[in-house]
Amino acid sequence: MEKKNEKMKSGLLVTGSVKAAGVTFYIRKGETIVRAARTRQPRRNTRKQFEARMKMRHTTALWRLMGKCDPMFEGGKSVYARFASLANRLPAVYLDARMRGATLLIPGMPMSDGSLPEVKEWLGEVGGTPALRTDLRKEDMLAGEVLRFYSLRQHVEGRSPQVHAKVEDLKQRSLQTLDGCVVLTGEEFADPMMGWALVRVAGDHCSPQSLVSQCSYYEQFTTEAALTAAAESYGGLTKEL
Repeated sequence: MEKKNEKMKSGLLVTGSVKAAGVTFYIRKGETIVRAARTRQPRRNTRKQFEARMKMRHTTALWRLMGKCDPMFEGGKSVYARFASLANRLPAVYLDARMRGATLLIPGMPMSDGSLPEVKEWLGEVGGTPALRTDLRKEDMLAGEVLRFYSLRQHVEGRSPQVHAKVEDLKQRSLQTLDGCVVLTGEEFADPMMGWALVRVAGDHCSPQSLVSQCSYYEQFTTEAALTAAAESYGGLTKEL
């Protein structure tokens, strides 16, 4: 009876180990030890689970890119959490296991989020020159406000495509206008492998902006064929019951 009572812990009789709710309880030198239970069951990888994992993988890769560009995302538990929440609305891109760290330029990618008014941005021309046009009037800008200009380019490097980014702050006095609205001109705005965003920044606040681009390179990674190839590189999909 004495030996039996020594193994009574919190009302639980432990004679070896007990697995419950994903954890393992066992006794070592009179103390109850709790560890995560391991299972020999293969990891489930249904289509929905795989799509979610692919989105998260690409979101994480994009954030590593954005982290070099002084990103501003107000609200949420953290800057990354807010970015990830917005990026989750992008289409899933299927990248095989060998393309770790790959990044794809996707139109509509979140570039900032904040309390200042959003700037409407679109690609067009000014006097026959490609341009990034906006509806932002200089007189509506706040004192000390700058426009943070993001410029992204899709590079295809072997089997691992990469997006490279540059950022610079544009002072109000240097801004070009057309009909009173801010506009940027240059041949690069006709490049189908690039994307841009102008973000209003005043102190710790910014405007919510998405990437403006005509890039379609990413579309080849959204097809059924891309999904099948990527899934197979991870061991295939689990059949739905």
